[in-house]
Amino acid sequence: MVLFNKQADQSVLTNYKNILAVLLLSSTLFSCSSTDEEEDTSNLVAELTEINQQFEPNVLWEKSVGDGSGNYFSRLKPIVAYDTVYSASRAGDVVAFDVKTGKQLWKVDLSDVNNERSFWDNRLPALLAGGPVAGLNKVFVGSENGKIYALDAKSGELVWQADIKGEIISAPAVDSGVVVVNSASGIMKAFNANDGEELWKIEQDVPALTLRGISQPVIASGGVIVGTGKGGVNIYLLNKGQQGWSTEIGEPTGSTELERVIDVDTSPVVFGDKIYAVSSRGNLAAIELKSGRVVWKRQYSSYRQISIYRNTIFLTNLRGHVYAIDRVNGIERWSNLALANRGVTGPAVIDNYVVVGDFEGYLHWLDQESGEIVARHEVDSSGIHATPTVVNNVLYSQSRNGDLQAIETPKIVVTEK
Repeated sequence: MVLFNKQADQSVLTNYKNILAVLLLSSTLFSCSSTDEEEDTSNLVAELTEINQQFEPNVLWEKSVGDGSGNYFSRLKPIVAYDTVYSASRAGDVVAFDVKTGKQLWKVDLSDVNNERSFWDNRLPALLAGGPVAGLNKVFVGSENGKIYALDAKSGELVWQADIKGEIISAPAVDSGVVVVNSASGIMKAFNANDGEELWKIEQDVPALTLRGISQPVIASGGVIVGTGKGGVNIYLLNKGQQGWSTEIGEPTGSTELERVIDVDTSPVVFGDKIYAVSSRGNLAAIELKSGRVVWKRQYSSYRQISIYRNTIFLTNLRGHVYAIDRVNGIERWSNLALANRGVTGPAVIDNYVVVGDFEGYLHWLDQESGEIVARHEVDSSGIHATPTVVNNVLYSQSRNGDLQAIETPKIVVTEK
């Protein structure tokens, strides 16, 4: 978690050690204070302990995506569409791999989109940070320079590009022929996905002090749903950008600006007739899609993406604790505290497990029913910053150094004695 002042130089990014330091500071402030007699150990990074490894994850293939995101804040992650895995690096590489073999199909460099750089020129990074996402036979990715690129999904050829005021540090949303892009400046724009024509623009209020991260928009039922820097969830009409309902779920309770940061930075999850969203300080809430009425809310704080499988919500909180929560009533089913302060990613559901990554590059498989860690696999010691992607029971994870792996979870056959 990184704090971000919109009035400061937005081009300056902190390295990962500073990210972790602020995370630990923030999580300490968000907890109860220790007494003078008792040392507060809540900010200590948990050491990995030996586990009962029930299976060995199988790496199907492994490839490199440039230099990845390095030590910068990033939500770049691999996606799967059209039998292809697409991923990107912060410097500007966008790469397509065959989903089965990992064979590279194409690669483009968006740092030299007009092919004007000579052999003697230094490469200026494109600062890709939002995406990629796929739709309408195109791949869309955004940059900290406020640019949105649309590439042909088969060839990588640039179809169109457009500008938006503010950094694009979360993935766009694509549906019904429309691409919606949210920016750190509060500007949200909708474009025609085919030609990049601007359809509408809205300006959202952004507090002076926020976390470095913004909510990815979600398109559902003719609306655009997005979290806000003021701790709310808003919905806008997809066809013209008119605002519908707005619901607050964050609760600013502290006496300092830091303690009152309540962003909803994750992408809301639409499941049936409900929306599920979590604030960086405040609550996890279930909200009626049509009315915006809060059905229930519980005190969980997170800026990591939540996942839902059947009637269970899986969530990683500010401290790296992983929870399973009943989707119907918000009652906690289990918690696992073994990965505290390890920069744990949001959880991804695969088969009977929930998988999270950490800042040392390990993936951890937790049993869905008990929360016990049953397997572990190291991708790359540079660390894993984004929630793994799961498609057709294959997990795709990319390290900060750009090491991309496609990983299969073996089926465990239980035999009767």
